[in-house]
Amino acid sequence: MAQQALFSRPVNPNLGIADLLLSAAHRHPGSGLRFISGEPDQQGDFLSYPALLLEARRILGGLRAQGRSSGAKVVLLLERSDDFIPAFWACALGGYIPCPLTPIRNDPERWVKHLAHVISLLDGPLLVSTAALRKELSGMTNAVDLQSLRSNPPEESVYPPQRETPAVLMLTSGSTGNAKAVALTHRNLLASMAGKTERQQLTAADVTLNWISFDHVAALLEAHLLPLYVGATQLHVETAPILADPLLFLRLIDRYRVSMTFAPNFLFGQINAALQPGPTERQSGSLDLSCLRHIISGGEAIVVETGRRFLDLLAPHGLARSALWPAFGMTETCAGSVYSREFPDGDGNREFASLGRPITGLQMRIVDQRGSALPAGESGELQLRGPMIFSHYFNNPAATRAAFTADGWFHSGDLGRLERGRLSLVGRSKDSIIVSGANYFSHELETVLQQLDGIERSFVAAFPTRPEGADTEQLVVTFAASFPLDDEARLHRLCVAVRNTTILLWGFRPALILPLPKDAFAKTSLGKIQRATLRKRLEAGEFAEHVARIAGVTSRQQGGYSAPEGPAEAAIVQTYAEMFGLAPATVSASASFFDLGGTSLDILKLKRKLEQRFDGGIDVSIMSILQNPSARALAAHTDAAAAAGQRTEYDPIVPLQASGSKTPLFCIHPGVGEVLVFVNLANYFVNERPFYALRARGFNRGEQHFQTFDEMISAYVAAIRRRQPHGPYAIAGYSYGGPVALPVASMLEAQGERVAFVGSIDAPPWIKHPRGKVDAVESAVMLAFFLSLIDRQQMEELPRQLRTTLSAQDPCAYLFQIAAPDRLAELDLDLPRMQAWAALALGLSDLGHAYVPAGMVESVTVFYADPLWGSKQDYLEHELKRWDDYARAPNRYIEVGGEHHTLLDAKHVTGFQAVLRAELDRALGGK
Repeated sequence: MAQQALFSRPVNPNLGIADLLLSAAHRHPGSGLRFISGEPDQQGDFLSYPALLLEARRILGGLRAQGRSSGAKVVLLLERSDDFIPAFWACALGGYIPCPLTPIRNDPERWVKHLAHVISLLDGPLLVSTAALRKELSGMTNAVDLQSLRSNPPEESVYPPQRETPAVLMLTSGSTGNAKAVALTHRNLLASMAGKTERQQLTAADVTLNWISFDHVAALLEAHLLPLYVGATQLHVETAPILADPLLFLRLIDRYRVSMTFAPNFLFGQINAALQPGPTERQSGSLDLSCLRHIISGGEAIVVETGRRFLDLLAPHGLARSALWPAFGMTETCAGSVYSREFPDGDGNREFASLGRPITGLQMRIVDQRGSALPAGESGELQLRGPMIFSHYFNNPAATRAAFTADGWFHSGDLGRLERGRLSLVGRSKDSIIVSGANYFSHELETVLQQLDGIERSFVAAFPTRPEGADTEQLVVTFAASFPLDDEARLHRLCVAVRNTTILLWGFRPALILPLPKDAFAKTSLGKIQRATLRKRLEAGEFAEHVARIAGVTSRQQGGYSAPEGPAEAAIVQTYAEMFGLAPATVSASASFFDLGGTSLDILKLKRKLEQRFDGGIDVSIMSILQNPSARALAAHTDAAAAAGQRTEYDPIVPLQASGSKTPLFCIHPGVGEVLVFVNLANYFVNERPFYALRARGFNRGEQHFQTFDEMISAYVAAIRRRQPHGPYAIAGYSYGGPVALPVASMLEAQGERVAFVGSIDAPPWIKHPRGKVDAVESAVMLAFFLSLIDRQQMEELPRQLRTTLSAQDPCAYLFQIAAPDRLAELDLDLPRMQAWAALALGLSDLGHAYVPAGMVESVTVFYADPLWGSKQDYLEHELKRWDDYARAPNRYIEVGGEHHTLLDAKHVTGFQAVLRAELDRALGGK
């Protein structure tokens, strides 16, 4: 056995964990533990392994004086590491079964219930605490003060354990009900230590750092037993200083030359945020992190982009690119039991990191709902088997039976897949939300929402609720705001952003979006939010005041309630209510369709529903919805249009978002001429600044395409000045619109106006296609790709086919024929409309092909993503940086997520909007 080589004395056939401390004290007398209270320059108290053994023997003497026999349960309510660790080893030496416990703060009722449950579950255990913590025990008498136990003579005899008896009871978080006590045997712990050591290659020369409290299994096993197992020196710092100052984590690593530590994903995010604005010398300038061999990361999903950013930011300080090890482990698996050493290069374009391969002795399999093993690459339930898997839940035989299959495999409760022996998790079954029969996983949404400006990091939770009588679960999103909640305009904007981000990611709106104070979020010691506790409190009515408050904020920010007037307004209000699952009596006739939660896809659904409701009596155009988003405005517009024979005067401006007092943003269309691509982006500007899109001429009945480039520029400038007569102006364009923004801004400056912001969203200063002049085939194919009627491979292959083997085919007719019918219906697109659209796009392309960039502006902010062709670096250096020829001051080049055609889609728009809004504030001085 690998662990037997650890000991120099004869191995006890009934080896137990007490032997680990006995061996460490004998073989590594110079190693031990350092307890640090805060800053690195505070040396803290050092306790060698022999000294730890002596203190544990003294406490053991006190425990035996209490009259408890070996095998008795001992609850350790001890928050400080220098209290908990000696008390834990006293139990190990004496054959007692310790159970770590941490008090629940800010929820006295829940703490009393939790404590009573633990005492009952463990059959009235002895409770060891401190004088300070005993005040929180609500009159319980079966408790002793640790200090009194320390005053006893050392007890020399060590209880010989049986390998299959429990060595420790670890409480689950209780997120799905009352906590269970996981019984980890001596055999479990020793098998786990052997496997961890083999994988991590720790030695006595290493230094480890822990900041997690000991009620969490990773702190006890990964950060304490493992370094003790090999004789390494270990540092222990309290949790609060790290959470208050995440960069302290780095300073401690540097000061004490730490080689291994543990941290969940959220700490990387907090460190990234602390370093992002440009760290001061004190923050990071003098750090040397070359000592750090690896950081084990578990406890929550590891976001690839967060981990990569962490490594990139700290690479200049010596942190190895291979230093971050995503890991998987549970209390039931003795903490980390699967580790990845391939991050980040092995994770490609994944959103969440894969978790690697199991330690020696652990087996993994993925099964379907019937329990049949699935082949590699298919998703199903993760099941585990091996000597480090727990034996049972103490005093809970029903839960134990439910935890294992008939053939002895442990139901992890996680959904995952195996690829080349590497584990990736899809989600956790108990952390899922089931809406209309589909599973959605909380961490996916929470990860995206944490990108939103105004949400306090690690204080956002998505969980289900099922109102009485409801036929499916509904989604609740709660968050803590990073700003005062009396800023109602900003709070409403953030709630709208949360709602729209959810709709874009999952396709439905939350039933409730609820800002809460930070102390309302029940968390584990590792910082994981207990969603089930939030749900229970919500459904018990504890948050009723907060629910009423945000309802009032929403009503006031939407202008209050206005009843519909007339049958047309009433019909439109009824349609809005049906689409968003709202009571019609709560939908104001003056409320914007987009304020209610409408997205770009919803516009087309609304168009069809209204035409069905009015039985073909009116033709509701997309443009009429965009320009008249409230029921009142839309009803008035359709009445006027009907009276005028459906003819409307062309106006390039589409007011996608009209609220807010800051300088408006004017965004110019891409090469297809349409502005639907901006709808989801504009929703993030609610209550901040108006967002106006410029749409090409030629979509409405009877409209003629622009005949010259100059005609287009003049029309756009005139329309901008009608909407905003004087500067400062903010002008941006996406793709084709990026180059168009240059002459628009130049003309405004020539008219004596100031243009404070010019933005090019992923476009160089000219419009020419990289492959030369675009013909009707290329234009139709690019339009089909933009509309997601074809995929990337088809975009590459179809132009050649349509010019050769399919040359007799009308390109639009062929593309229409091969497109998915559902997508065509979603776009409300028939062949004549597609042909007209392709002709408009080709006309714009012809205008752009002849355009030669001219004019100068103050500076340009260029946002760039992965290009359609070639490498990103070549694209930046050889194409985008030609913007420098048209600016009087240095330009800004900002990398954003996604590819050219996806940077504004549901996956990437949340990140892009934050970058764009920050750049606008910078350029306009916050105005």
